[in-house]
Amino acid sequence: MRKPDQITVDRVLLLYLLQLAEPHGLIGDVKLHQLTFLCELQMFNAALKGFHFEFFRYAYGVFSKDLDNDLLSLRRKERVVNFSPTDQAEKAVALLLEAVEGNETNRQVVDVLEAVVAKYGPEDNTEIMKSVEAVELSTPERPEFKLPIQDISFHTTLLVPHRIEVKSEFSLSLKQVAHLNAAMGY
Repeated sequence: MRKPDQITVDRVLLLYLLQLAEPHGLIGDVKLHQLTFLCELQMFNAALKGFHFEFFRYAYGVFSKDLDNDLLSLRRKERVVNFSPTDQAEKAVALLLEAVEGNETNRQVVDVLEAVVAKYGPEDNTEIMKSVEAVELSTPERPEFKLPIQDISFHTTLLVPHRIEVKSEFSLSLKQVAHLNAAMGY
């Protein structure tokens, strides 16, 4: 279960991801979940933790209920309309970028997010689903055994962040969390 400060990090990173993806055209639920999953996976590959979303295999790629709930919450707080950040979200994104300055781990997390969106953002739903389904996963018990997501049964949990060990994690001070929550309407 995510901690309150992790939810704040997830929501502000989600706002930034939406802002980055917007120039690539229409984004919907399917593409958003795939992009976020790829971001989180790349962060873990770099021994970093940014997002804290659990994902499971779904008929249209991967899905996270926490991500879906955070998006709905941001819409209710009028920080997102459809899949676009509103003008009210600008302060939260600016605060996020301030939290990146001078913090190497936070910078690395944002760099991964930017790189993934630059690579996969232009893809349509079909292409990005193929990219995700080609990802090979393994378990800690059997790291040599890799299975592409497309071969994993539907509704199987694919990613559980609190079980993954990393070297560093995106972090915010209590003051930064409070300012970000206020900027996001919480």
